[in-house]
Amino acid sequence: MAISNEVIFFSAFLVLILLLLFIDLGVFSKNSHVVSLKESTIWTIVWVSLSIGFYFFIRHYGDLIHGYKTIEEIQASIEKFKHPINIAGLTFDQALDVFNKNLSIQYLTGYIIEYSLSLDNVFVILLIFLSFNVPEKYYKRVLFWGILGAIVMRFIFIFSLSAIITKFAWVMYLFGLFLVFTAVKMLLDFLKKKETKIDVEHHPMVRLTKKFFPVHTRFEGEKFWIKKNGILYVTPLFIVLMVIEFSDLIFAVDSVPAIFAVTLDPYIVFFSNIFAIMGLRSLFFLVSHFFSKFFFLKVGLAALLGFIGLKMLTHDFIEITTNTSLIVISAILGISIIASLVHNRREA
Repeated sequence: MAISNEVIFFSAFLVLILLLLFIDLGVFSKNSHVVSLKESTIWTIVWVSLSIGFYFFIRHYGDLIHGYKTIEEIQASIEKFKHPINIAGLTFDQALDVFNKNLSIQYLTGYIIEYSLSLDNVFVILLIFLSFNVPEKYYKRVLFWGILGAIVMRFIFIFSLSAIITKFAWVMYLFGLFLVFTAVKMLLDFLKKKETKIDVEHHPMVRLTKKFFPVHTRFEGEKFWIKKNGILYVTPLFIVLMVIEFSDLIFAVDSVPAIFAVTLDPYIVFFSNIFAIMGLRSLFFLVSHFFSKFFFLKVGLAALLGFIGLKMLTHDFIEITTNTSLIVISAILGISIIASLVHNRREA
C-alpha cells in the first residue's frame, strides 16, 4: 500500500520539530541555568522567525501537505474542509495559488490565536513554579519535557476533535458557547481582580501522582526520578511537570477549538499549534520579565475568545473571511497592548 503524501509530510514535520527541540536541549542547554532576558529574546526571535518562515512555505507549497495533483482534488478539499474560496473557471496552477494563499492565511491566523492565548498559559505556568518553589535554573528543563508531552497530547486531541467535527457539525456550536462562556468568565475575573491560585496539596495531579508513586520529599537537582534503598521515587520536579501537563490539557480545550473556527483542516490546526507551543518556552522566559506590564492582556484575550466563539455560533448565518478574522484578532491584541502601555504610563 502506497504511503500517502499527508503521512510523509507529517512525519517529516515531526522529525524536524523533534530535531530542533533536542538541538536546543543538547547543544544550547547542557547545564541547568537561569535563562537571561537576552537568551529568551534571541530564542523568541528564532521561533517566531521559523513560524513565519513556515507561513511562506505554505503560501508557495501548501499543496504538498495533501499532495494534490488535479483540480478535482483541490475542489474536494475545499468542500471537505469548507475553505472560503472559489476556484471555478481557474486553471490548475491558478487554483493551486488561490488554495495555498488561503491555507497560509489560515495557518497564520491560527498561529496568532494560539500564540496569543499562550500568554495566559505562561502566567499559569509561572504560578505553578512559584507555588511549588521550583529553583529557577530548572524551569527550562521542565518546560522542555512539558512541551514534548504537549505535542503528543495536541496530536491526539486535534485529530480526534477533527473527526468529531467532521461527523457531528453541531459540535461547533457547543465549542462556540464554551468559548463565549470562557470569555465572560475571564472578563469577570479581571473586573473582580480575582487572583489565580494553585492549591499544591489538593491539586488533582498531585493527588493522582501520590496515589501511584512514592514521592521523594525534596528536589534532587534536575532529576524527575530517584532510587533509594531499591525503591524508585518521583521527585517534586516530576509532580510539577505533571501539573504543567494537566494545565496545558485544560488550556488546549480553549485554544484548539478556537483555531477550528478558522480552519477545519486538522493539519493546519496542528502545525499552527505546534509552532506556537514550540515558542512557548522562550516566550515564558521573555514574558515573565514583563508580565506585570500587560495590565489589559486578560481583557484582550477575553475579547479574542468572545469574537471566535461568536464566529463559531454564527458560522452558518454570517460569513467572516479568514482575512477579516486575522485583522480583528490583530486589532484586539494591538489595542490591549497599547491600552496597557498607556495605563502603565499613567500609573508611573
